Amino acid sequence: MARVDEIELLETGIKQLNLECSQAQLEQLLDYKALLIKWNKVYSLTAITKSLDILTHHLLDGLSIVAHFPNNGALLDVGSGMGVPGIILAIMRPEQAVVVIDSNAKKCAFLLQAKIELQLSNLQVISQRVEDYQPEQKFQIITSRAFADLGLFAQLTSHLLAPDGYYLAMKGEQGEAELTKLTNWQGQVIELSVPNLAAQRFLIKITHK
Repeated sequence: MARVDEIELLETGIKQLNLECSQAQLEQLLDYKALLIKWNKVYSLTAITKSLDILTHHLLDGLSIVAHFPNNGALLDVGSGMGVPGIILAIMRPEQAVVVIDSNAKKCAFLLQAKIELQLSNLQVISQRVEDYQPEQKFQIITSRAFADLGLFAQLTSHLLAPDGYYLAMKGEQGEAELTKLTNWQGQVIELSVPNLAAQRFLIKITHK
């Protein structure tokens, strides 16, 4: 059960990010945090273990990108791990198809459990190496957090990107340096402001030249 101060922190953070969030979505986010804490004890999903830190470093971090995503078009979260940002996007965009993919079977087991318990009918979990993934339809937006540097990220996933699609990669301080090394792509750096998190965060949009 989330403490009152944690609920207030999450609600305040959502307002600061100018997001609309129903009571049902708020409860899904809190239930997701509780699932992370429960499963982390066995599956080591994150090195962050304190409930309040999970709220800021994972939930609010993931929520900080939502407003920058279009509200239509299929989304793919590569190397989703514990589900950031994929599960958060699925919660906040219930009408949008979201696919999360990871090659780690334990992490995919967690993602499947989260899909079931949070009743995310718009979420699909794929347990596979992304370079081997061959879906029938390509994706409008491909995202990731801490999956790989931008060059390798694009190299491994370009076969999954729709002709008019683009990447939105969550990055820390190294993101801008990685962007300068790309050759066949052009990028836009979006600086993020994550409530209660001092670390620098960026969302980097990459499109074909």
